[in-house]
Amino acid sequence: MMRRISLRNCNGIPFISSISGTAFAIRAYSSCRYSKKSVSVKDQFGVNSSNFECLDDAVTLFRQMVTMKPLPSVVDFSKLFNTMIKMKHYSTVVSLFGQMRKLGIPINGFILSSVINSYCLMHRADFGFSVLPIYLKNSIPFNNVTFTTLIRGIFAENKVKDAVELFKKLVREDICEPNEIMYATVMNGLSKRGHTQKTLGLLRLMEQGNTEPNIYIYSIVIDSLCKDGNLDAAINVLNEMKQKDIYPDIVTYTSIIDGLCKLGQWEKVKTLFSEMVHLNMYPNVHTFNIITDGLCKEGKVKDAEEVMKHMVKKGVEPNIITYSALMDGYCLRGQVNRARRIFDSLREKGIETDIFSYNILIKGYCNKKKVDEAMQLFCEISQKGSKPDIVTYNTILQGLFEVGRTGDAKQIYAEMLSAGTKPNIYSHVTLLNGYYKYGLVEEAMALFNKLERNKEYTNIAFYSVVINGLCKNGKLNEAHAVFKKLSFIGLLPNVRTYTAMINGFCLEGLFDEAKYILRKMEDNGCSPNNVTYNVIVQGFLRCNKISEMASFMKEMGGRGFSFDATTTGFLIDVVRENPSVLDMIPELHSKNK
Repeated sequence: MMRRISLRNCNGIPFISSISGTAFAIRAYSSCRYSKKSVSVKDQFGVNSSNFECLDDAVTLFRQMVTMKPLPSVVDFSKLFNTMIKMKHYSTVVSLFGQMRKLGIPINGFILSSVINSYCLMHRADFGFSVLPIYLKNSIPFNNVTFTTLIRGIFAENKVKDAVELFKKLVREDICEPNEIMYATVMNGLSKRGHTQKTLGLLRLMEQGNTEPNIYIYSIVIDSLCKDGNLDAAINVLNEMKQKDIYPDIVTYTSIIDGLCKLGQWEKVKTLFSEMVHLNMYPNVHTFNIITDGLCKEGKVKDAEEVMKHMVKKGVEPNIITYSALMDGYCLRGQVNRARRIFDSLREKGIETDIFSYNILIKGYCNKKKVDEAMQLFCEISQKGSKPDIVTYNTILQGLFEVGRTGDAKQIYAEMLSAGTKPNIYSHVTLLNGYYKYGLVEEAMALFNKLERNKEYTNIAFYSVVINGLCKNGKLNEAHAVFKKLSFIGLLPNVRTYTAMINGFCLEGLFDEAKYILRKMEDNGCSPNNVTYNVIVQGFLRCNKISEMASFMKEMGGRGFSFDATTTGFLIDVVRENPSVLDMIPELHSKNK
């Protein structure tokens, strides 16, 4: 009896029309059996196929193998393919597999799985589906490995819906019963892409079926919940595990500790730490690094140093990540010299500095406006045979603009392009902001027009920077033209875009136009924020329109907004010139008694 199914690949093309019902049975691959006369690759050539130095050696061996009589076993071909996959020569595996088929060399499920895996690692899972009919033609049964590999490949292409649909089809049509590895693959794929509730739902589905969740499955769910900030649910799942006599491991504890550190719940961290030690499960360097980093981000650098001393005492050696966390902590506190001492001490400890540690120190110097020191480190990266990354370039650009060194910033940008480092949106936003800040409107617009022509950025944040920069440089008409263009290119202004345009009108004293934009943004479902109202109030104060400001304050107060530091500064200046202004705005007068 034949069972017809309608499995389709990612492009919706059927890859199987019919298959025997027995092919759906859950089968493990039997171990490959071959004649004692078959010669292993190592025996024949004196070469271990897992130790090639280059692809040419592997291909040469393959060509020798296919001419042997008798042929090497299918296992040897499979090992050779797996070695090439480890060497990341995926297309070569596919090509050599094609040659095997032309020569009529026997194949098995392991080889077919290697080919599917190669396609998936090339981000061509759709081609991986084309291998499935070969299973049928050679009477090789599908198994969990076949479909788990495909699911993993589809997730790698961020086609979450397709991966989930394939998994559901396997279960619904009884093609194969998922095992722990397949469940873990789907759950891992979902959790890494932020689908926490779906990950948790799959755990509940698994608990109702025949496949018992293991520690790895539970750890995926707990980690996903922790990354989502849902620590209560994560701890509930942890307790469920324990009730089933499935005890957490170092990975499970580390996930929860990471979540607790991000929320600053240090007492609970101590409790979990003690629980781990009680279970003879001592934290590793990764666990310690999470705690150290969490403390440093909260400014508790001294506590972080105590943790590091404790880990050393327990025989856990700090690594570059540990020291980088401490450096970052000191930089966040403005103590960049302390961070530099740690950085310099790493060489004495025999620890290689990496681009991440350089970036931390460069940012620390830039935040303190010590750009010369930052530039010195920047040059040192190349001298040591490494390369600055996009974070390095962006940090240096920001630092140079902060101190007004626009010429040096342009030079760094040019160097970035010549070095082959592709700027991202943050790079170009930094450049545009810098150009506008120092009145280099022509350079800013030339860059904007170039990027717009190339359609590199079409998000509203990019356009908001341009509108804001033009407004602040008195180019209101140009800003308004860009603002009106948004509707033609299908972009909706956000609160920053509207606020920038309102500010532009206020700077020119065009309050009717500013209020029109304010009402328009609300009509379009975009609520003004505290910054929006402060911008308008500053405009009233700048033009000494106190009575209008007083009436506007009622609306502002009704929304729960208050003056920011800039608005307060404007008001103080106005009151200094005319103290009677306070009597004109009784709401403010009463609030400040």
